[in-house]
Amino acid sequence: MIKLGIVFALPVVFIFGCNPIRFSVSQTDSASDQPLVIRATDSPATGDSREPDLSATADGRIILNWVEKLDAKRYALRVAVRDQTGWTEPHTVAEGDNWFINWADFPSVIGLNDGSMAAHWLVKSGSATYAYNVNIARSQDGGKTWSEPLVPHLDNTQTEHGFVSLIPLRDGRLGAIWLDGRNMKGMKDDHDEDKPLPVSMTLRYAAIDANGKISDEAELDERVCECCQTSAALSGDGVVAVYRDRSQGEVRDIYSVRQASGSWAKPQVVYADNWEINGCPVNGPSVAAAGRNVAVAWFTGAGSKTSVKVAFSSDAGATFGDPIQIDDGETQGRVDVLLLPDSSALVCWLSGNAEGGTIKARRVQANGSVGPAAVIANTDISRSSGFPRMALLGNEVHFAWTEFGKPSKVRTAVADVSRYK
Repeated sequence: MIKLGIVFALPVVFIFGCNPIRFSVSQTDSASDQPLVIRATDSPATGDSREPDLSATADGRIILNWVEKLDAKRYALRVAVRDQTGWTEPHTVAEGDNWFINWADFPSVIGLNDGSMAAHWLVKSGSATYAYNVNIARSQDGGKTWSEPLVPHLDNTQTEHGFVSLIPLRDGRLGAIWLDGRNMKGMKDDHDEDKPLPVSMTLRYAAIDANGKISDEAELDERVCECCQTSAALSGDGVVAVYRDRSQGEVRDIYSVRQASGSWAKPQVVYADNWEINGCPVNGPSVAAAGRNVAVAWFTGAGSKTSVKVAFSSDAGATFGDPIQIDDGETQGRVDVLLLPDSSALVCWLSGNAEGGTIKARRVQANGSVGPAAVIANTDISRSSGFPRMALLGNEVHFAWTEFGKPSKVRTAVADVSRYK
C-alpha cells in the first residue's frame, strides 16, 4: 500500500515547456509591497500535541483542532474556538487506543450553519495497517459534548477511508468527501510504494443530517491518487472539491469536481502540469471560495522541478485561469489557501531542504501580482512537522503548525491583513 509517500528534494529549474506558467514572484503591487508581519500567539493546545487544523465559521469565529498523544497507544482529538476576545478552554471530541494516526491524514472540526459543530477522525476497522474508517460526530454546545460517532461510508470493507473534507451545507446538513479504498479489498499491505497500485482509490461523497441520516451518496471519481489530501469549499453555486487525480498513464495532476444545479458535474483538470509519477507524493491541494470566486493552490513536481501554484476562478470553479507560481525555490508543498476580503488569495506552504525548513505565506492576486513571502516559522521538512494551516478571523489570519519534538507542540501565530479589504 502506498502510504509513506515520497519526499522530494529536486533541483528547482525554471524552464517551462508547452504549458506556459505565469511566474510572477517578482511582480508586486503597491498594496502588497510589504510582507505580512507575523506575531507569535499563545496556543490553546497543551500536552504532546500535533496535526492541527484550522477552519472559519459562518458566524465569525475560527476553530482549532489537534491530536494529543495521551500515552504510547492512546490519542485524543481536542478542539478550541476563538472569537475576537480569545480562545475558549479546550474540549475533548473523542479519544481512543485504536485510532489510525498519520502525519498527512489528520482530523478536522468545522462549524455548521445552525451553530453546531462537526468533527471527523479515523478509527481502525481491522488488523491490516490501512484498514480504517471515518468517524463523524456533532456537537450542539460549542464542543463541550459530542454525539455518538457514525461512519459515512456503508461498504463495510476493512480498507482505507480517509483524507476527509467536511463541508457545511446551506440546508444545515453536513457534506463529507473522502478517499475510499473499497475497491482495494483483499490487496496485501506490503505493496511496494515505488510502484503504482494495481487497483484504484475512489473519491466519494455523502451528506448527513442532524439525526445522522446519510443521503446523496455518490462516487465523484473512480480513480484518484491514493494518499493526497482532499479539500472542499462552498461557493455561490455549491460545493467545489479538489484532489489529486490518477490517470491510466500515472499522471497525477490536480482536478476539481463541483455541484452544478444540485448535481455533480464531471471532474475537470485545474491545470495540466502533466506530472507523471509512479507513486503518491502525499501532497494534496487546497481550495477556498467566497461567492463565485474560487482559488486553488497545489504542489507539483512536473518537469523535474518542484513548485507551488495557485489558480483563480470567477465562475464558481467552472473554469480556471492560468496558474501563477508563487514559491521561491526548494519547496516541499503542503499548501493551504484562503481568500482575503479584496478577493486576493493568501497561500501558505513549506519551503526548505534536508538542512532545514521554513513555513511561508504570500499574497497573490488573480492578475498575477504577488507580494513578498513572509516567514511564519522555521521548522524542518520531516513528515512529523506536518501541514501548516490557516484561517481568517476578522482582520487577522491565524496560523497553526506542529513543532516536532519530545513532546511535540502545536504552535500558533497571527498576521494583520486589514489593508486587504
